[in-house]
Amino acid sequence: MQSAAAFRPCPARPLVGRSPSRPLLPARPIRVSAAGAGAAAASTRCGAAGPRGLGHGLLPVSTDREGKARQRPVACGAVGKAGEAEEESGGFLKTLQLGAFFGLWYLFNIYFNIYNKQVLKVFPYPINITEVQFAVGAAVAVLMWVTGILKRPKISGAQLVAILPLAIVHTMGNLFTNMSLGKVAVSFTHTIKAMEPFFSVVLSAIFLGELPTVWVGLSLLPIVGGVALASLTEASFNWAGFWSAMASNVTFQSRNVLSKKLMVKKEGQESLDNINLFSIITVMSFFLLAPVTFFTEGVKMTPTFLQSAGLNANQVLTRSLLAALCFHAYQQVSYMILAVVSPVTHSVGNCVKRVVVIVTSVLFFRTPVSPINSLGTAIALAGVFLYSQLKRLKPKPKTA
Repeated sequence: MQSAAAFRPCPARPLVGRSPSRPLLPARPIRVSAAGAGAAAASTRCGAAGPRGLGHGLLPVSTDREGKARQRPVACGAVGKAGEAEEESGGFLKTLQLGAFFGLWYLFNIYFNIYNKQVLKVFPYPINITEVQFAVGAAVAVLMWVTGILKRPKISGAQLVAILPLAIVHTMGNLFTNMSLGKVAVSFTHTIKAMEPFFSVVLSAIFLGELPTVWVGLSLLPIVGGVALASLTEASFNWAGFWSAMASNVTFQSRNVLSKKLMVKKEGQESLDNINLFSIITVMSFFLLAPVTFFTEGVKMTPTFLQSAGLNANQVLTRSLLAALCFHAYQQVSYMILAVVSPVTHSVGNCVKRVVVIVTSVLFFRTPVSPINSLGTAIALAGVFLYSQLKRLKPKPKTA
């Protein structure tokens, strides 16, 4: 028998050729299990591999794998750059979409005021015209709910009761606006309506206890002064148009105050988005104004009455329909903008919209405007812009 020492293994030596630096057999990577491969791949992803592709104590990878390992950080960098480019593209598209919304908001508002004024000039029945606008708006809202374009809201009786005061003041606000547009120039009505911030501050202080800061209060001075200056020099001035526009300011700002005070979401109730709330208010306003129309002016927006009054029935009805569609469209777009921007940005956009409407109406109807009248309008609108900027500044908390 041979001794145990005869079976002692020889020390492992590398097989080398003539050149010690070149191995006789090519180095091959060790095959590992699927789990091990997954772990190795995860550890070496995006630059986790060590120098020359070494990792986890395994043998060096071949030259082609070295190249792939070097390419991994490059590939990850390319993915990052692609993500940044995609994000920039998405931001540009959102900006473009928002710009289109603002453009449509202004365009619909311009056409509403032009068509509405043309009808009111020859058909001096503002209650009938307002009722037509609510009827068309209600029909559009119902159509959007039926077709699924707008999600049909699940509304309770308690919510309807809470919305009713909003619908009442909304009805009155639109009625007073049409009464003012029928009596004075479009530009003058919108100049008076620039006083909305003044009534907003007053009503919020009275009913909500929200006192304005000193700077916000001072920004109201140019608004009031500008409207007063424009009123003194307005060629189309009359008291009926003036007080109708003022009443419109009061009712619309009352609507905003009431919405804060009454529209509080209760447990178990589904919250309403702005577009659905506006649609419900429009439908309710139609039913609220219908009996008023019947018992005051009577139903006069008919082809028979228009022809008997010597008017072009097709023209009046077409312009009334277009004005109603533009009215509902610009309100819808306004709420769509409010859903994606801050209230301050929306307020600034509304101020710019008023400027655009005033300028276009003056040019379209060739309204005579004196330099002092223009100055008063400019001061009032500048005050509105200043108010919107100061409104966003929060007072600093008092330190003990």
